[in-house]
Amino acid sequence: MRQSPVISGHGLHTGAPSWVHLHPAEGGVRFRRGRQEIPASLEFVADTKRSTTLACGGYQVLTVEHLLAALHVRGWWRGLVIEVSADEVPILDGSAAPWLGLIDALGAPPPPPQGFVVSAPFTLQQGRTRCRVLPGEQRLCAEIDFDHPAIGRQRWCGPAEAFETLLPARTFGFLSELEGLRGAGLATAASLENAIVYGSDGPLTPLRVADEPVRHKALDALGDFYLLGRPLLGGLEVVRGSHGAHVHFARTMVREAMLLSLLPAAAGESGELP
Repeated sequence: MRQSPVISGHGLHTGAPSWVHLHPAEGGVRFRRGRQEIPASLEFVADTKRSTTLACGGYQVLTVEHLLAALHVRGWWRGLVIEVSADEVPILDGSAAPWLGLIDALGAPPPPPQGFVVSAPFTLQQGRTRCRVLPGEQRLCAEIDFDHPAIGRQRWCGPAEAFETLLPARTFGFLSELEGLRGAGLATAASLENAIVYGSDGPLTPLRVADEPVRHKALDALGDFYLLGRPLLGGLEVVRGSHGAHVHFARTMVREAMLLSLLPAAAGESGELP
């Protein structure tokens, strides 16, 4: 494997300059801040307000979900250190697509760990938010419903082979919320270059695809569920999801481990259900 180049930019929420360097290394995937390593794992999630934050030993890394979604799609489940120079991963263009060049420069990923097979349906409902897993092929469905004339109800479903098509979808927000978010120390560096911004009538810049908002929410789910540390082999449905809902559901699945079975190594490497 080859060592990758550096990618740089600034954080969406902190606005601070930041660079990321990927280093192949034995062990699980983890972030490195100085000498502190922070595993890419559910138990190290420290915050889920408008992004997913990992923390350990007094260090934190914000907005990890887009990079993790790209690692998910490329099958990098272990053997990687993600060195970050600041408290937040660069937002780049607001999607996960720019991370692919950095990841692909490493060469082929190590064999994946054993995957989790969903052996029974499991659902969590909190208000209008629902997360559900089902036995069967590896598949993702995401649904959103926003009270905005240019978004409304959107749904995206696809098998694992289609996950890569989600990566160019950019994060989005509303011009009416921007002042409040910045007052709370969030989205301080949001701009038309790194996000889709919706005015009262529609987006202020053209969309890449008509259903880009729901595709980005599906992308976020890929990144957050990567924190399970292994592929989830079954169907996943997220309705009106959020980073907090994703992490809560994934943690609940881990606690309710009797609903999942550990796939034998040979099948895990093929990524197919038995």
